[in-house]
Amino acid sequence: MIIESKRIGCLDGLRGLAALWVILGHSLQLTGWHLPILSSPDLGVDLFIMLSGFLMVFHYRLRETANPWEKPATWFGFWLKRFFRIAPLYYVMLCMALLLGPQLYQARMVIDTFLAHGPQLPERYLDDSLGNLLMHVSFLFGLHPAYAFRTALPDWSLGLEMQFYAVFPIAMLLLRKTRWLPGAALIALVGFVIAKAIQAAHIDFPMPSFLPLKMHVFLCGMLIANGLFVTPRQTVMNGLLAVILVMIPIGGDMTTTKIGVRLLLVVGFFALVHCHLLPGLIGRLGDRVSSLMGNRFCHWLGELSFGVYLIHLLLLQPIAALVIRHFGAGISAPERFAMVVAALLPTAYVLAYLGFTRIEGPGQKLGRKVLEKIRGRRLEPA
Repeated sequence: MIIESKRIGCLDGLRGLAALWVILGHSLQLTGWHLPILSSPDLGVDLFIMLSGFLMVFHYRLRETANPWEKPATWFGFWLKRFFRIAPLYYVMLCMALLLGPQLYQARMVIDTFLAHGPQLPERYLDDSLGNLLMHVSFLFGLHPAYAFRTALPDWSLGLEMQFYAVFPIAMLLLRKTRWLPGAALIALVGFVIAKAIQAAHIDFPMPSFLPLKMHVFLCGMLIANGLFVTPRQTVMNGLLAVILVMIPIGGDMTTTKIGVRLLLVVGFFALVHCHLLPGLIGRLGDRVSSLMGNRFCHWLGELSFGVYLIHLLLLQPIAALVIRHFGAGISAPERFAMVVAALLPTAYVLAYLGFTRIEGPGQKLGRKVLEKIRGRRLEPA
């Protein structure tokens, strides 16, 4: 199948749901209430990772004729656009996290003491050194276990994302040369071997911020996207390989429940994107759900997902600490959770909207202007 539309409706809704999952999961953890699956925000991050892999391949396949990836200029343009997509808002939030580090640390100490959690490492909140700043500004922090989880932001996944962007053009050329199924299996195998090698060397990442630990999850989204541009039989084979890859036991907590949820995420994502392949009522229902997840409300949930993801911990920890100080054990965990979320969600989304309109949008426009200027200079006669 050759895709006719440049928009996949369910992507907006899935991005928005992934961000909500992370926010609610962290809120549950910091208020002492447990709900199965929802209390695991790492699963929401895995959904984000699949979506990232999907989007990169989807746009690559749409533009491969106009922007051939054999040309280094295409690689440079891709990297520059991705940098300006992530960096402007991230740099602002990074400065806020470093400046507010002592206050956030005190709030987290209140939470952890009340919930009888192990104390946080002080350096995660209090390291405002030049070295830590440079590691994060350069996005190299995900490669180093000591820096991978060293700010109050949930930014370990951004370092991971930047590593994926760095290798994506090479991976796409390999997949074109070897064919998709054996190529994807080979890339996943290399990632698995590297992950086991660093484990054997007793190199411990506090979060799975090193690309080989999560490359198989990116590949799941990449395979689902590639299914839009091949025959129905090949689409199904791509989906089956994605189901196999998501069960590789690396990259975080691999309990039976979490493996099952990751498997359902792949199957559900595949069904929403390829609902045209599903028979009868199931296919029509999948198409309807996919369309609903692309409505205007879900569109804005998706657009604000990056900002909400970045901002929420800077708000959540002071809010949760305030509720705990004021009410203590006088209210139940569900009540505590409800109060925190009622304050957190509107504040986080308003700030994310301001970040999207005042920082993210202008940052992306600046990136396009920089790229156009560089390309214009290259076309000027000597």
